[in-house]
Amino acid sequence: MRDSVSDTSWWRDAAIYQVYVRSFADGDGDGTGDLAGVRARLPYLAELGVDAVWFTPWYVSPMADGGYDVADYRAVDPAFGTLDEAEKLIAEARALGIRTIVDIVPNHVSDAHPWFRAALAAGPGSPERELFHFRPGRGPDGELPPNNWPSQFNGESWTRHADGDWYLHLFSERQPDLNWAHPAVRREHEDVLRFWFERGAAGVRIDSAALLAKDPDLPDWDEDDPRGAPSPYVDRDELHGIYRSWRAIADAYDGVLIGELWVPEPERFSRYLRPDELHTAFNFDFLARPWDAAELRASIDTTLAYHAPVGAPATWVLCNHDVTRTVTRYGRDDADPGTGFDFAAKRFGTPADPERGTRRARAAALLSLALPGSVYLYQGEELGLPEADVPRDRIVDPMHFRSEGRDPGRDGCRVPLPWRPGGPAYGFSDPADAGGGAGGAAPAEPWLPQPPGWGTYAVERQEDDPRSMLHLYREALRLRRGEPALGDGPMRWLDAPGGVLSFARSDDFVCVVNLAAEPAPLPAHRAVLIGSGPLDEGRLPQDTAVWLRT
Repeated sequence: MRDSVSDTSWWRDAAIYQVYVRSFADGDGDGTGDLAGVRARLPYLAELGVDAVWFTPWYVSPMADGGYDVADYRAVDPAFGTLDEAEKLIAEARALGIRTIVDIVPNHVSDAHPWFRAALAAGPGSPERELFHFRPGRGPDGELPPNNWPSQFNGESWTRHADGDWYLHLFSERQPDLNWAHPAVRREHEDVLRFWFERGAAGVRIDSAALLAKDPDLPDWDEDDPRGAPSPYVDRDELHGIYRSWRAIADAYDGVLIGELWVPEPERFSRYLRPDELHTAFNFDFLARPWDAAELRASIDTTLAYHAPVGAPATWVLCNHDVTRTVTRYGRDDADPGTGFDFAAKRFGTPADPERGTRRARAAALLSLALPGSVYLYQGEELGLPEADVPRDRIVDPMHFRSEGRDPGRDGCRVPLPWRPGGPAYGFSDPADAGGGAGGAAPAEPWLPQPPGWGTYAVERQEDDPRSMLHLYREALRLRRGEPALGDGPMRWLDAPGGVLSFARSDDFVCVVNLAAEPAPLPAHRAVLIGSGPLDEGRLPQDTAVWLRT
């Protein structure tokens, strides 16, 4: 591993922690997580051993989609704090050796953004509407949408304004898509990049990075037709020019660009990682695979093969704010089609075995932390949190409503963290003062309800338990930072029984993961550095991983 404090290539090795601000820690007791809460918990992140923190959007927003509907990219939403607090947070984290990655949402804005409000007021055919995708409808009276594109959030991707024009939104109707063929859109986002780099951000995570460019004709498209044309709005070639211009800006600040890229074709995925484009991109293929040795090995091999020609490091991620939590996903029956990643995995009442899921999540943690490249950890994964069952009347995710209630949405992985075993909100609110919220009042109820017994997973309880998930992550991250073989670099597979993954990162470091039903023999070694669970008379039990000194 490199020295993550001084090395400009820190991103090749980094362990990056994702903070979903609303649910991390509430510093003022109003029930919503905020920057004050994060600042109070920075020592926790430093002790965990992460190199950087990626913050989901903290910008001014109506929160129609959890902050991914941005009304002002240069201001912090009052629910989270102020721009001054954000700058202090960036500086305080840096003093602890933790870099900050901010989230940029370039595909769309909020319907409360000044540009969109001006576009609605200006009317059809106006220059203001050219910043978006406004079109007349089809049919005798224009009553039909301009094309058949589906929304990423279920339902249609067009909404009709009172004056008859329709506007495009690949997500919710509260998130109109920007027209990236317009130079003003490109200039604005380049200025936003400079704004946050100048305030100390070390990197930028680019939301929905493959969706910005659209076919100007906005044609109908059937994604299920194998003989059809390429997508008119996913992974278009025009995107590469956009990201080359962003890379030039990032390089001027020693900044890093990280793409959220849903591009299933590995060769096309790798194009975004050429030396003059993005530095890294999320590897969702790994997350999508079921708990199966052959599937995971195939994903690892494919990922490394397609990163190698462009010289980019791979990234490994088990969970984020959009997917079912790892413990629950891996706890489902192996035959369940939702074991891998798709939004259908977010289903009401899907059973999971928490013991099996936890056992596999612990092994998966050691697997991902031992692979070449950087790794992402979503808040609460280090606590082994399961997916929470949010009551239907408390769900706020637009995916739920746009599916007419069939999809529970993503709120189950966004429930506020438990910091203490008991007390109001399990210590989520007012972390600096357990006595209550602002003015000494009892803290408000969290914005999403925490399930009964949530304190079982609390940080304070796990800190006292050497067998806890938190201890496992702390020790693994400590070893990872001090182990020269880990992070970016080579790996080679070792011979192993069926259902077992075994690979070396150096002449004296080996990771072994047993996904088979029976205990497996270990290769010759002189020490077990860390294990996700105890050995069985020197053999590796099912759903267990170890790091060995050989």
